[in-house]
Amino acid sequence: MIKAIIVDDEPLALEIMETYINQIPEIQLIKKCENAFEANEVLKSQTIDLMFLDIQMPQLSGIDFLKTLSNPPCVIFTTAYPDYAVEGFELNAVDYLLKPISLERFLKAVNKVSEKLASKRLEHENVQHDVAEDFFFVKADKKLVKINFDEILYIEGLKDYVIIRQETGRVITLQTMKSLEERLPMSKFKRVHRSYIVNIKKITAILGNMVELMEAGKVKQLPIGKNYRDELLDMINENKL
Repeated sequence: MIKAIIVDDEPLALEIMETYINQIPEIQLIKKCENAFEANEVLKSQTIDLMFLDIQMPQLSGIDFLKTLSNPPCVIFTTAYPDYAVEGFELNAVDYLLKPISLERFLKAVNKVSEKLASKRLEHENVQHDVAEDFFFVKADKKLVKINFDEILYIEGLKDYVIIRQETGRVITLQTMKSLEERLPMSKFKRVHRSYIVNIKKITAILGNMVELMEAGKVKQLPIGKNYRDELLDMINENKL
Protein backbone atom coordinates (compact mmCIF):
# COMPACT_ATOMS: atom_id res chain seq x y z
CA MET A 1 0.00 0.00 0.00
CA ILE A 2 1.32 3.43 -1.01
CA LYS A 3 0.64 6.08 1.66
CA ALA A 4 0.07 9.48 0.06
CA ILE A 5 -0.71 13.08 0.89
CA ILE A 6 -1.93 15.93 -1.34
CA VAL A 7 -0.55 19.44 -0.82
CA ASP A 8 -2.49 22.17 -2.63
CA ASP A 9 -4.07 25.48 -1.61
CA GLU A 10 -6.96 25.11 -4.11
CA PRO A 11 -9.99 23.21 -2.72
CA LEU A 12 -11.08 22.09 -6.19
CA ALA A 13 -7.64 20.67 -6.95
CA LEU A 14 -7.66 18.78 -3.66
CA GLU A 15 -11.07 17.33 -4.49
CA ILE A 16 -10.03 16.22 -7.99
CA MET A 17 -6.86 14.56 -6.78
CA GLU A 18 -8.74 12.81 -3.99
CA THR A 19 -11.25 11.47 -6.54
CA TYR A 20 -8.43 10.09 -8.68
CA ILE A 21 -6.65 8.51 -5.71
CA ASN A 22 -9.85 6.81 -4.55
CA GLN A 23 -9.97 4.95 -7.88
CA ILE A 24 -6.59 3.31 -7.25
CA PRO A 25 -6.73 0.55 -4.59
CA GLU A 26 -2.96 0.53 -4.00
CA ILE A 27 -2.91 4.16 -2.77
CA GLN A 28 -4.09 5.19 0.69
CA LEU A 29 -4.76 8.91 1.07
CA ILE A 30 -3.50 9.91 4.50
CA LYS A 31 -4.30 13.63 4.43
CA LYS A 32 -5.21 16.59 2.23
CA CYS A 33 -2.98 19.54 3.16
CA GLU A 34 -3.72 23.14 2.20
CA ASN A 35 -0.13 24.34 2.62
CA ALA A 36 3.44 23.18 3.13
CA PHE A 37 3.30 23.63 6.89
CA GLU A 38 0.45 21.15 7.26
CA ALA A 39 2.32 18.71 5.06
CA ASN A 40 5.47 19.12 7.12
CA GLU A 41 3.64 18.08 10.28
CA VAL A 42 2.32 14.95 8.57
CA LEU A 43 5.78 14.01 7.31
CA LYS A 44 7.15 14.37 10.83
CA SER A 45 4.51 12.17 12.42
CA GLN A 46 4.37 9.22 10.00
CA THR A 47 5.95 7.56 7.00
CA ILE A 48 4.63 8.87 3.68
CA ASP A 49 5.56 7.21 0.39
CA LEU A 50 4.15 9.73 -2.07
CA MET A 51 3.40 13.44 -2.02
CA PHE A 52 1.34 15.21 -4.70
CA LEU A 53 2.78 18.70 -4.38
CA ASP A 54 1.47 21.94 -5.88
CA ILE A 55 4.15 24.49 -6.76
CA GLN A 56 2.39 27.86 -6.53
CA MET A 57 1.25 28.18 -2.90
CA PRO A 58 1.24 31.15 -0.53
CA GLN A 59 4.03 31.64 2.02
CA LEU A 60 6.11 28.66 0.86
CA SER A 61 6.13 27.25 -2.66
CA GLY A 62 6.20 23.54 -3.34
CA ILE A 63 9.72 23.74 -4.75
CA ASP A 64 11.05 25.67 -1.74
CA PHE A 65 9.29 23.26 0.61
CA LEU A 66 10.86 20.24 -1.07
CA LYS A 67 14.30 21.82 -0.71
CA THR A 68 13.84 21.89 3.08
CA LEU A 69 13.26 18.12 3.32
CA SER A 70 16.30 15.96 4.05
CA ASN A 71 14.55 12.67 3.32
CA PRO A 72 11.49 13.43 1.15
CA PRO A 73 9.01 10.84 -0.13
CA CYS A 74 8.46 10.33 -3.84
CA VAL A 75 7.13 13.61 -5.24
CA ILE A 76 4.76 14.29 -8.13
CA PHE A 77 4.49 18.01 -8.79
CA THR A 78 1.05 19.35 -9.78
CA THR A 79 0.85 22.85 -11.24
CA ALA A 80 -0.74 25.05 -13.87
CA TYR A 81 2.66 26.50 -14.81
CA PRO A 82 5.04 24.59 -17.13
CA ASP A 83 7.95 26.95 -16.42
CA TYR A 84 9.04 25.02 -13.32
CA ALA A 85 9.41 21.62 -15.00
CA VAL A 86 13.21 21.65 -15.26
CA GLU A 87 13.71 22.77 -11.67
CA GLY A 88 11.20 20.17 -10.52
CA PHE A 89 13.09 17.31 -12.15
CA GLU A 90 16.39 18.67 -10.83
CA LEU A 91 14.93 18.09 -7.37
CA ASN A 92 14.47 14.42 -8.32
CA ALA A 93 10.68 14.59 -8.68
CA VAL A 94 9.18 11.42 -10.12
CA ASP A 95 6.85 13.34 -12.43
CA TYR A 96 5.41 16.77 -13.23
CA LEU A 97 1.68 17.07 -13.94
CA LEU A 98 0.17 20.12 -15.60
CA LYS A 99 -3.33 21.17 -14.58
CA PRO A 100 -5.96 20.33 -15.62
CA ILE A 101 -4.75 16.79 -14.96
CA SER A 102 -6.37 13.94 -16.86
CA LEU A 103 -6.93 10.57 -15.20
CA GLU A 104 -4.77 8.89 -17.85
CA ARG A 105 -1.82 11.18 -17.13
CA PHE A 106 -2.37 10.76 -13.39
CA LEU A 107 -2.22 6.95 -13.70
CA LYS A 108 0.98 7.15 -15.71
CA ALA A 109 2.65 9.18 -12.97
CA VAL A 110 1.45 6.83 -10.24
CA ASN A 111 2.81 3.83 -12.17
CA LYS A 112 6.23 5.49 -12.19
CA VAL A 113 6.07 5.79 -8.41
CA SER A 114 5.00 2.15 -8.04
CA GLU A 115 7.97 1.01 -10.12
CA LYS A 116 10.40 3.16 -8.15
CA LEU A 117 9.12 1.95 -4.78
CA ALA A 118 9.18 -1.68 -5.94
CA SER A 119 12.80 -1.25 -7.03
CA LYS A 120 13.72 0.18 -3.63
CA ARG A 121 12.03 -2.72 -1.82
CA LEU A 122 13.86 -5.26 -3.96
CA GLU A 123 17.16 -3.54 -3.32
CA HIS A 124 16.46 -3.57 0.41
CA GLU A 125 15.72 -7.29 0.29
CA ASN A 126 19.08 -7.88 -1.37
CA VAL A 127 21.01 -6.29 1.48
CA GLN A 128 21.21 -9.51 3.46
CA HIS A 129 22.32 -11.35 0.34
CA ASP A 130 25.08 -8.80 -0.14
CA VAL A 131 26.34 -9.31 3.40
CA ALA A 132 26.25 -13.10 3.22
CA GLU A 133 28.10 -13.47 -0.11
CA ASP A 134 30.88 -11.39 -1.60
CA PHE A 135 31.86 -13.65 -4.50
CA PHE A 136 30.56 -16.08 -7.10
CA PHE A 137 31.96 -18.61 -9.60
CA VAL A 138 31.86 -18.63 -13.39
CA LYS A 139 32.98 -21.16 -15.96
CA ALA A 140 36.09 -20.00 -17.84
CA ASP A 141 39.04 -21.82 -19.46
CA LYS A 142 37.48 -25.22 -18.68
CA LYS A 143 37.37 -24.52 -14.95
CA LEU A 144 35.33 -22.69 -12.32
CA VAL A 145 36.86 -19.31 -11.54
CA LYS A 146 36.12 -17.44 -8.33
CA ILE A 147 35.14 -13.80 -8.85
CA ASN A 148 35.23 -11.44 -5.88
CA PHE A 149 32.66 -8.66 -6.21
CA ASP A 150 35.02 -5.98 -4.87
CA GLU A 151 37.63 -6.79 -7.53
CA ILE A 152 35.26 -6.26 -10.46
CA LEU A 153 35.68 -2.97 -12.31
CA TYR A 154 32.98 -3.50 -14.94
CA ILE A 155 31.44 -6.20 -17.10
CA GLU A 156 31.26 -6.00 -20.87
CA GLY A 157 28.76 -7.98 -22.91
CA LEU A 158 29.69 -9.33 -26.36
CA LYS A 159 26.92 -11.39 -27.95
CA ASP A 160 26.81 -14.77 -26.11
CA TYR A 161 29.70 -14.19 -23.73
CA VAL A 162 30.84 -11.55 -21.27
CA ILE A 163 34.18 -10.13 -20.22
CA ILE A 164 34.56 -9.52 -16.49
CA ARG A 165 37.15 -6.78 -16.14
CA GLN A 166 39.03 -6.94 -12.84
CA GLU A 167 41.84 -4.97 -11.25
CA THR A 168 44.16 -7.93 -11.91
CA GLY A 169 43.04 -8.82 -15.43
CA ARG A 170 39.96 -10.22 -17.14
CA VAL A 171 37.81 -13.35 -17.19
CA ILE A 172 35.80 -14.38 -20.26
CA THR A 173 32.75 -16.58 -19.67
CA LEU A 174 30.07 -17.96 -21.98
CA GLN A 175 26.74 -16.52 -20.77
CA THR A 176 24.42 -13.58 -21.31
CA MET A 177 24.53 -10.20 -19.64
CA LYS A 178 21.05 -10.74 -18.23
CA SER A 179 21.93 -14.03 -16.53
CA LEU A 180 25.06 -12.51 -15.01
CA GLU A 181 23.25 -9.35 -13.93
CA GLU A 182 20.78 -11.47 -11.94
CA ARG A 183 23.67 -12.93 -9.93
CA LEU A 184 25.07 -9.55 -8.92
CA PRO A 185 23.98 -7.59 -5.81
CA MET A 186 21.91 -4.57 -6.88
CA SER A 187 23.43 -2.33 -4.22
CA LYS A 188 26.95 -2.84 -5.64
CA PHE A 189 26.43 -3.03 -9.39
CA LYS A 190 24.45 -1.03 -11.91
CA ARG A 191 23.75 -1.66 -15.57
CA VAL A 192 24.53 1.58 -17.37
CA HIS A 193 24.23 0.34 -20.96
CA ARG A 194 22.98 -2.78 -22.72
CA SER A 195 26.64 -3.79 -23.04
CA TYR A 196 28.02 -2.64 -19.67
CA ILE A 197 27.51 -3.29 -15.96
CA VAL A 198 29.60 -1.18 -13.59
CA ASN A 199 30.80 -1.66 -10.03
CA ILE A 200 29.29 1.44 -8.39
CA LYS A 201 32.25 1.89 -6.03
CA LYS A 202 34.66 2.05 -8.96
CA ILE A 203 32.96 5.02 -10.63
CA THR A 204 35.16 8.08 -10.26
CA ALA A 205 33.06 10.56 -12.26
CA ILE A 206 30.10 11.03 -14.58
CA LEU A 207 30.61 13.30 -17.56
CA GLY A 208 27.57 13.83 -19.76
CA ASN A 209 26.51 10.41 -20.98
CA MET A 210 29.69 8.67 -19.85
CA VAL A 211 30.86 7.09 -16.60
CA GLU A 212 34.53 7.19 -15.75
CA LEU A 213 36.64 4.72 -13.76
CA MET A 214 40.29 3.77 -13.50
CA GLU A 215 41.54 0.72 -15.37
CA ALA A 216 45.24 -0.22 -15.34
CA GLY A 217 46.14 3.26 -14.11
CA LYS A 218 44.26 4.99 -16.92
CA VAL A 219 40.86 6.68 -17.13
CA LYS A 220 38.29 4.41 -18.78
CA GLN A 221 35.02 5.83 -20.11
CA LEU A 222 31.88 3.75 -20.59
CA PRO A 223 28.70 4.99 -22.29
CA ILE A 224 25.42 5.47 -20.39
CA GLY A 225 22.39 4.23 -22.33
CA LYS A 226 19.37 6.54 -22.35
CA ASN A 227 17.21 3.78 -20.81
CA TYR A 228 19.57 3.44 -17.84
CA ARG A 229 20.54 7.04 -17.11
CA ASP A 230 17.63 7.97 -14.81
CA GLU A 231 18.09 4.98 -12.52
CA LEU A 232 21.83 5.61 -12.29
CA LEU A 233 21.27 9.26 -11.36
CA ASP A 234 18.67 8.19 -8.78
CA MET A 235 21.30 6.04 -7.07
CA ILE A 236 23.72 8.94 -7.03
CA ASN A 237 21.13 11.42 -5.74
CA GLU A 238 20.30 9.03 -2.93
CA ASN A 239 23.97 9.07 -1.85
CA LYS A 240 24.59 5.43 -2.61
CA LEU A 241 27.95 6.00 -4.15
